[in-house]
Amino acid sequence: MKPKKLEFFRQLLTQKINELLDEAEKTVSDMINGKENFPDPTDRASLESDRNFELRIRDRERKLIVKMQEAIKRIDDGIFGICEVCGGPISEKRLLARPVTTLCIDCKTKQEQAEKQKGE
Repeated sequence: MKPKKLEFFRQLLTQKINELLDEAEKTVSDMINGKENFPDPTDRASLESDRNFELRIRDRERKLIVKMQEAIKRIDDGIFGICEVCGGPISEKRLLARPVTTLCIDCKTKQEQAEKQKGE
């Protein structure tokens, strides 16, 4: 992949990481500063449910950040955009849709079909 494209993906990944970190910071800040006092048990339960949902989302985003950091490392190592199974190129269209991917569409399709057959 050309250096200009690699730099584009590096900036894209870095921007997304920063956005997710900003959201996580807002969540923590809201939880620390939020002094909700709901005497009604239903309101309290609703608040707790919302917080748990928010924390699950942040945990998924944390895992995505790790994948994005790994993708940046692949850029640094010169292997970004190369399928880890067949060694072929991963299409730019696929990388734009999912920049953390490590498989080309053919290998990913085969992997999903194998998983589906295992589950049947």
